[in-house]
Amino acid sequence: MQRTMDPGRFTSIAMNNKSLPYVSLLALIFGSTLLASRFSIGQFAALTYVALRLLLASMCHLLIVAMSGGRRWPRDRRVWRHAPVVGVMGTAIPMSFIVSSLQYQSSGITSLLLTAAPAFTVILAHFFLPDEHLNGRKVVGVILAISGAAGLVIMGENGLPDVQEANPLGYILVITAIFSGSISAVYARRNLLEVDSFDAASVRMWTAVLVVLPVSILLAGFDLSRVAVSGYAALLYAAVIGTFGGMLLEFNILQRFGATATAITANLVPIFALIGGWLFLGEEISSGMLAAMALIIAGVTIITSSEEEPLVVPLDS
Repeated sequence: MQRTMDPGRFTSIAMNNKSLPYVSLLALIFGSTLLASRFSIGQFAALTYVALRLLLASMCHLLIVAMSGGRRWPRDRRVWRHAPVVGVMGTAIPMSFIVSSLQYQSSGITSLLLTAAPAFTVILAHFFLPDEHLNGRKVVGVILAISGAAGLVIMGENGLPDVQEANPLGYILVITAIFSGSISAVYARRNLLEVDSFDAASVRMWTAVLVVLPVSILLAGFDLSRVAVSGYAALLYAAVIGTFGGMLLEFNILQRFGATATAITANLVPIFALIGGWLFLGEEISSGMLAAMALIIAGVTIITSSEEEPLVVPLDS
């Protein structure tokens, strides 16, 4: 009997092939932003860097609104009611904690841990979203991804050539960021699914600025005396290209190719972060890190290849 290919499956394969250049570019942006952040914290206090980065990215939002004749400041009550929660849980806390973790470990280690975020999110979604239940396939993916992340912690990998023992604080900061981002993703899925994505992102970004900026001044001060031109250049790249540009590209991929293509980005980020960290920052790549990456990527691939559209977890790094 002659077998025919399912038209839906053929369309999905074609869309995945078309999305690959965009997904690869987004992964490159996110991976290189981690490198820029790790380079910058040698000159900025971590919270000061995050506050300035968020402020610059938010000003880009205002510029787009001002230059766009058809766009105005958000007026949807749902955006103002729910986007600030996502701004705190999905941007302010994760970005502050992720950047702070780079004081204790390499950008490669941080990116590997962040790749496991969908595993934590599907667990939360199982309990709080009626249409996102765990199944056997997802359970296998969760076990693999969390096993890979746990392996990094157990082995004490930090990816830094001049540090022998990993500081557990680096792991704790990233894992806390993942949980906060996962809660944010579930909350956004429940409350922001039908609002304008740019409006939600604008309110989210400015909320994060209003939270992080005073906290950074209170806890870290605002000393820029150690910052060189290279530090400002890295900050500008991370803010404009990494935070603002990456967000726009992510929304574009989500709208054109769906959540699966967007979620695949997480699998590629560690590749760029590991190679870039090794080439430009002298970070190490060990066999244990590669084994953990294989487990995490295998698990996340299983999770995101389920029949329903996966829950995307945007974590600002």
